[in-house]
Amino acid sequence: MTIEKKRIVITGGAGFIGSTLAGRLADRNEIVLFDNLVRNTLQHTNLSQHRSVTLVQGDILDYEATRRTVEGAHIVVHAAAIAGIDTVIKSPVRTMEVNMIGTANVLRAAKEAKVTDRVIEFSTSEVFGSMAYRVSEDSHAVAGSAGEARWVYAVSKLAGEHLAHAYYREFGLPTVTLRPFNIYGPGQTGEGAIQIFIRRALRNEPITIFGDGTQIRAWCYVDDMVEGLLFAMESPKAVGESFNIGNARAVTTIFGLAEAVCRVLNSKSEIVFKPALSADIELRIPETKKSEQLLGFKAKVDLEEGIRRTAQWYQEHVL
Repeated sequence: MTIEKKRIVITGGAGFIGSTLAGRLADRNEIVLFDNLVRNTLQHTNLSQHRSVTLVQGDILDYEATRRTVEGAHIVVHAAAIAGIDTVIKSPVRTMEVNMIGTANVLRAAKEAKVTDRVIEFSTSEVFGSMAYRVSEDSHAVAGSAGEARWVYAVSKLAGEHLAHAYYREFGLPTVTLRPFNIYGPGQTGEGAIQIFIRRALRNEPITIFGDGTQIRAWCYVDDMVEGLLFAMESPKAVGESFNIGNARAVTTIFGLAEAVCRVLNSKSEIVFKPALSADIELRIPETKKSEQLLGFKAKVDLEEGIRRTAQWYQEHVL
């Protein structure tokens, strides 16, 4: 990695992926974390005491605060968003506002600040709809039916993705869009299935699966995600493109995931089933040839190793 002596602004920088990225970059760069601290992984790290890290508490819906924070940045990584199916269903209006208006604010601020190196914008694998097998970056995005709460998140992120590409085409802003596929690992907060399963398994508590457990996912460890992110920040070929970031080899059903967590952690947790909360994603596996060919990215951490590493972190920091 050769990113050094850069001013890097990370929105959502106190969150799961943002703080992991900051940890990789802080020793050689000036890092500014912009976050409302609703989900605070930063508290479990020493980053807030790092000489090169500044935390700015604020909201991306506040344009002036966003603009001031982005001033002087060489690189902007826009990771701030409303996510998690429970949150999306409870707060669909805020989800749409934060994910669309917040992204618009960040892109506008980056343009005004004349960011020259890179603006990384996070979309989501959910833009591919409920049946997404080996979907490539050119596969059709699926908005889902209007009024179904599940799709509020995907639609809001897809709008941000279109806007990022529009800023590149119209203004030459060096944007890159990443579509993460089920990222997990140390520091994850909120509603991610693996961290919920692991935390319950470590306490030998029942693990709840919503639906019948046949939903299929490809799971990507956060260190692999950050590696792909770093490639996207550096590679000239990345500008103006979208990339799937995931691990197409770490595939299992939700029930298989719960079983794997129990097996790897030697847990006595019972697996129980409850009705689905909303429309669900039945199948989601990425095609990652584009990110491999253009960025040189390929996920390395297999699922069982990722479960072990994640569980160790939760034992040390949370339980």
